[in-house]
Amino acid sequence: MNIHFIAIGGSAMHNLAIALHQKGYQIAGSDDAIHNPSKARLEKYGLLPAEFGWFPEKITSNLDVIILGMHAKKDNIELLKAQALGLKIYSYPEFLYEQSKDKTRVVIGGSHGKTTITSMILHVLSYHDKEVDYMVGAQLEGFETMVHLTKENDFIVLEGDEYLSSPIDRRPKFHLYKPNIALLSGIAWDHINVFPTFENYIDQFRIFTDSMIPGGSMVYNEGDAIVKEVVESSANQIKKYPYQIPSHFIENGITYLETKEGDLPLEIFGNHNLENLAGAKWICQHMGVDEDDFYEAIANFKGASKRMEKITENNTTVIFKDFAHSPSKVLATTDAVKKQYTGRTVMACLELHTYSSLNAAFLAEYKGALNAADIAVVFYAPEAVKLKQLEAVTAVQIAAAFEREDLIIYTNPQEFQDFLFRQNLENTALVLMSSGDYGGLDFEALKTML
Repeated sequence: MNIHFIAIGGSAMHNLAIALHQKGYQIAGSDDAIHNPSKARLEKYGLLPAEFGWFPEKITSNLDVIILGMHAKKDNIELLKAQALGLKIYSYPEFLYEQSKDKTRVVIGGSHGKTTITSMILHVLSYHDKEVDYMVGAQLEGFETMVHLTKENDFIVLEGDEYLSSPIDRRPKFHLYKPNIALLSGIAWDHINVFPTFENYIDQFRIFTDSMIPGGSMVYNEGDAIVKEVVESSANQIKKYPYQIPSHFIENGITYLETKEGDLPLEIFGNHNLENLAGAKWICQHMGVDEDDFYEAIANFKGASKRMEKITENNTTVIFKDFAHSPSKVLATTDAVKKQYTGRTVMACLELHTYSSLNAAFLAEYKGALNAADIAVVFYAPEAVKLKQLEAVTAVQIAAAFEREDLIIYTNPQEFQDFLFRQNLENTALVLMSSGDYGGLDFEALKTML
């Protein structure tokens, strides 16, 4: 099969390109800019475009398939040429479905936790040498790519993102997968540029639940009232398996899971991660892994990249980097760190970076999100607000939204970094939450602070 990627440099797109190359397909692509790690990885497999830009002459009737990424625009000249030639154009999730329609599809959905849960499942399956196809939204230790596709594997595990599929396909990605087995971890309003009301956002999860193959199995977090209502009110003829936070305790900074075989020390912590673990266990059991084997494997799970990732630690200080950016994620992460390190000062830093978090109308959703922190810091770049063509937000608005009079706010990357490196972090747990990089913060340099 001869496939051309329009916008091959994206995190998901370049991984799919590599997976299809490894499957034996002929792969080419274009993009106007490609950065590392995508650039280096495409180059390693001989898939990096010779020059950046859009080239309609690359689009010919010899192509079997076009895969269109979200980075491209509707008026992209390669896309227009493909449409004029009548070529088959797939979105990323649409093509994943085509590759997996004869497999048992396991789809992990939810506003938060889906990357971690997918990672847990893949970690357990890999530990027990169970081969599956997969697509996950983070680079996992021990896995070469974020996408793996074969002809022979029976199962495929897919992280089910609710964002749009492509510039010309406005359906949420997870509506296209038609799962046999699914999980919903939680629902908290996000992507307000696409889903302008919370009810509209919730509807996407109703559609996802109803898109399951009749007779399929839905695993869901009954501790989330909205998830519980969405799943339990669905008329789809599916089996429903609720989960909740498992029994556990914390001792000397370590979280122990209470199991029939005894107390199991974990590398991860926090109620949200324990909920994730409970959901992952159900899914693994549906895929043929029994409870004891799950516990054996999960004990050494350290987390997905950028999800509560430990940067450095000594006897009195620990520093984490976390992808948390939406209000529910920020609240869960900050609360987890405080509960895990009760005797330490918790410093929580949050970068407002996404379209939603920089939107003045959405800021109120952050009320109380940093309350568990002893020291709370918010950074945002006014330039990012301009780039997203939003109305300017002020420090006063941000302080009012979080409802913390002592909130520390920075808008200049260098001033934020200078503040950070001035801190005495003895007896401190520092967590840096963002989907960005704080305007160029050197995370490696943080190790020198200890």
